[in-house]
Amino acid sequence: MTDHHPYRIGTRSGDLYVLWRRGEGDDRDAVAADDRGRLLAFHAVRSAEEHCARHHRDFVTDAESSLDLEPVAEWVRAPGPVPVAELLEAWNFFEDLARGVDTSLALPVQGAAHDAAYDRFFEAGDGALWTDGEAAAAHDLLRTGLALWEEAVRGAVVPDAHLLARRAGTGSPPVPDAFSPTGHENGQCRTNP
Repeated sequence: MTDHHPYRIGTRSGDLYVLWRRGEGDDRDAVAADDRGRLLAFHAVRSAEEHCARHHRDFVTDAESSLDLEPVAEWVRAPGPVPVAELLEAWNFFEDLARGVDTSLALPVQGAAHDAAYDRFFEAGDGALWTDGEAAAAHDLLRTGLALWEEAVRGAVVPDAHLLARRAGTGSPPVPDAFSPTGHENGQCRTNP
């Protein structure tokens, strides 16, 4: 059975936990979705663990993996010094997200400029040696990845959303089916399809 790891995604609006699945055999790494292709998102690790138990999924907590999307969003808005670790982590996460959820968006088809830009994360260490084409390819992929994330979150299934609702009267509020916001650690290098 595939292991499911909690993965904290930080944004300006707050943190959510998603379940990251390591690919086995020919399967590739992906972010977990429900049977309709909607992102599974949680407000607490314990809720993600309980969800996995209810659905007979292996839940593994080794070290907490996290990604702060705010430095990525800042770089996309105004490219400047490259926050290498965050951009590399985001690139990997967005690829896994795109493989796991159904959205109307797709990451750009990746070609030589994307491959070269990705490789430079390891070679240059700071992205300063990117050519204009490589920088444009990285920017486009990360910009699209952020939009993909926003769309996935808008349609997400949030089994623990009731934790955010205030109790009204004597009864508990109904559990919402989706999260509507206001505002990867996999350690593996990606491979192009």
